[in-house]
Amino acid sequence: MLSEFDLIKQYFDRPAGSGPQRAVLGIGDDCALLAATSGMQTAISSDMLVEGRHFFAGEDPRRLGHKSLAVNLSDLAAMGARPVGFTLALALPAAERDWLHGFSSGLFALADAHDCQLIGGDTTKGPLNICITVFGAVAPGRALRRDAAQPGDDIWISGTLGDARLALAGLRGEVALDAAAQAAAATRMHQPTPRVALGVALAEQGLARAAIDISDGLVGDLGHILARSGVGATLDVDALPAGPVLARQEQRLRRAFSAAGGDDYELCFTADAAQRERIVAAGAACGTAVTRIGRIEALAGLRLVDGAGAPLDLALAGFDHFA
Repeated sequence: MLSEFDLIKQYFDRPAGSGPQRAVLGIGDDCALLAATSGMQTAISSDMLVEGRHFFAGEDPRRLGHKSLAVNLSDLAAMGARPVGFTLALALPAAERDWLHGFSSGLFALADAHDCQLIGGDTTKGPLNICITVFGAVAPGRALRRDAAQPGDDIWISGTLGDARLALAGLRGEVALDAAAQAAAATRMHQPTPRVALGVALAEQGLARAAIDISDGLVGDLGHILARSGVGATLDVDALPAGPVLARQEQRLRRAFSAAGGDDYELCFTADAAQRERIVAAGAACGTAVTRIGRIEALAGLRLVDGAGAPLDLALAGFDHFA
C-alpha cells in the first residue's frame, strides 16, 4: 500500500530537469520558494473541484487532472497573467496506482504545455476533493480587472459557448443526443482549453480593459463585471458563438445554453471600439476566435436582445453553488 510520502514521490515529485523548473525550492520542504520576477506582480487564484458537485463519481482520472489545472489557468488568463507555478491539495478515498497515474499524467501534460511547475501541496485520505492554487506574473497596471469596463466598450467572447452545458443536459436526460454528439459536446465539459495566450496578449498589448473567465455562465459572469465597474450592458444573444454541437440544436436551447451554460472557460472581455482590428488579429495569432457580442452602457442592468435588436424576455441566471 502506498504511504502519503510514497504517493507524492512516485506521482507528483518530478525528477530534476523534468517539466518546467520555476521554483528555487519545490516539493519536499515545509514551503516552496519562488523567486520574484523583477518588476512584476504575482497573480494568485484557487479553485476546488468536489466529486458529486463539480464532476461525476468515476470520472476518467486523466481528464480530471487536466480540468483541475485548466480551471485555474483560466483564472490567470482572465487577468492576463503568465503561469508560473501551482500547488495541489488532494483528498483521496484510497491511493490507487492506476487512478494516480492517470490523474498526474493529465495534470502534468497541461502544466508542461503552459510552463507551469507543481511546487507543493498536501495529500490526505477523504472524499475525493481537488484544490489547486495557481501563481502567475503580470506587469503592474496591465492586469485585466473586473472593475475597469467603461461605457462605450465593446463586449467580446473567445471561442464558443454552450457545448459543456449541452453535454450535461444529455447526461441528465434533459435532451436527446446521439452518441457522437454527446461525446463531442462532453469534450468541452471534461477538457476545457484555458485561453492563456489570448489573455496574455490582451493584457500585454493593452487591448482590453476588463475581463472574466466564463465558468458559471456568461450572463452571471458578465454580471460581475457590470457590478464591479458600475455600468450596464446590452447583449446580443443571437450573436453568441454557440459550440458546434449546440449550433445544431433548436433556438431555445442555443440561446439558453450559450448565454447561461456553465463550464465554458472562455474569456469575456471589454475593450475600446478603436481596438477591434487589433483584437481580431490577436485572436488569430493565438489560434482563438473572438466574437463581438454587445456593448457596455452607463445605464445599470443587463439587457438581452435578439439579432434584430428587439428585447428578449429570457429568465437566465448563472450557476450558484448554494442555489
